[in-house]
Amino acid sequence: MPRTNRYALFLSLLAILAAYFVAERVFERIPHLEDEMAYVWQARVYARGQVTVPSPPHPKSMMVPFVVDYNGHRFAKYPPGWPVVLAFGILLGARAWVNPALAGLGIWLTYRLGQKIFGSGAGLLAAFLTLTSPFFLLNSGSLLAHPWSLVLSAAFALAWLDTFESNRRGERKEHGETTIISAGSAFSAVKRVPRWLTTLVAGLTLGTLALTRPLTAIGVGLPFSIHGLILLWRGDWAVRRRVLFIGAIAIAVGALILLWQYAVTGDPFINPYTLWWSYDKVGFGPGFGRQSEGHNLYWAWRNLEVSLEAGGRDFFGWGGFSWVFLPAGLWAMRRNRPAWLTSAVFVNLAGIYMLYWIVVGPLGPRYYYEGLYSLTLVSAAGILWLADWAKGKNWRKARSLIVALLLALLVGYNLFSYLPARLRGMRGLYGVERADLQPFLTQEAQALAPALIVVHIQETWTDYGALLDLQDPWLTSLFIFALSNGPKADSALQDDYPERQLYHYYPNKPDKFYTSP
Repeated sequence: MPRTNRYALFLSLLAILAAYFVAERVFERIPHLEDEMAYVWQARVYARGQVTVPSPPHPKSMMVPFVVDYNGHRFAKYPPGWPVVLAFGILLGARAWVNPALAGLGIWLTYRLGQKIFGSGAGLLAAFLTLTSPFFLLNSGSLLAHPWSLVLSAAFALAWLDTFESNRRGERKEHGETTIISAGSAFSAVKRVPRWLTTLVAGLTLGTLALTRPLTAIGVGLPFSIHGLILLWRGDWAVRRRVLFIGAIAIAVGALILLWQYAVTGDPFINPYTLWWSYDKVGFGPGFGRQSEGHNLYWAWRNLEVSLEAGGRDFFGWGGFSWVFLPAGLWAMRRNRPAWLTSAVFVNLAGIYMLYWIVVGPLGPRYYYEGLYSLTLVSAAGILWLADWAKGKNWRKARSLIVALLLALLVGYNLFSYLPARLRGMRGLYGVERADLQPFLTQEAQALAPALIVVHIQETWTDYGALLDLQDPWLTSLFIFALSNGPKADSALQDDYPERQLYHYYPNKPDKFYTSP
């Protein structure tokens, strides 16, 4: 294995450990966001081979965030792509390791993209910048869909370039195959990648991304679709067949979301998002978003500004200077077509999510996560160009030293100042901590099981939501939890579960269980 590949593999393994550190020490391996709670619920259902469960008799009292009750069935509003993957982690008893493992794979794919487009040095530097990114680490330690989507996004880009741009950067075409020349190995070590395989991978990854995050799939696929139209116009029949084949596979796989919508709602064209919030739709005008006048260009632009401002701090942790090497990178790649394709992914994601009313959250502009390799690759290209651009050997050495010192200063500031503070600030997000579950794990509490626990919110909804990780979707776990909706609604719950003793629980008195309010 070439030396740079070994370094990239080391960074990938380091990313797995770093992301798991965040999952363990910051997020304590439990859901904090409503999205995570819904994903975990959905994955548990899928792990048993089901897509829905029967609605409980009083669904408002047994509420699970972003889990919908419709026509007697209960299901999460999210597409199935990520929960299916998370379900395998649940079956293996390794739920908290799924996203860290995907983060490591994302680092490797970032390196491979950089290696293909700019060379091994840029790929390795891009992988390093990704690994040190607070934005990358926070989202990789969560239970959200983004690390899986990043893998699909980067794998699609790599497969597309292997299919249509394989004659660039130290590669050559032979008899319909791509011969990849490994860096540092000259032409002695080669491995052949059949075009049919790269074509198949491109179609499957883009289609699966549509099954995971449909709007993200549009943002990722758009620049490659434009390139595909050019190839259809200018390419030979072999190239046209590959373009059409990728499109057909992606559409066929992505269209399975209609089958899923039919399975959960009985209508392939009902968007489950709107069954939770009727305004949760993509677009502009009344009925789109929470604003009284609906989502519009003003709010779209405002959301973009807030997202980029937060990203400027979080992408690399350089105190708002995450963009400092981008201009040089854009200049360095000005004649590099594959670089323009991959760098356009981030721009398209930023643009496409202007159509959505949601605002940036505590994990930063996470809807851009799948395009992070755009920023790291262009920044890496800019760093190397600045270090090398100079006339004369002495000037080149001086410039390289200055760029290296500047990079070391920025990375050091992130690793020793910004990143630790950012991680500390995320612990106990929304008031959710593993300590919230501890009262139900004591011997005294276990002796009360099976029990129905009516939770009386003291501060925020997470007084209730934090406990749902102890409850299964079929409401057969030792403890099942109900949200207090008043004395009449609470007392009616006892008739629904006569085999369970009903207790009232107040989170500000975690050591007590009351038989009456």
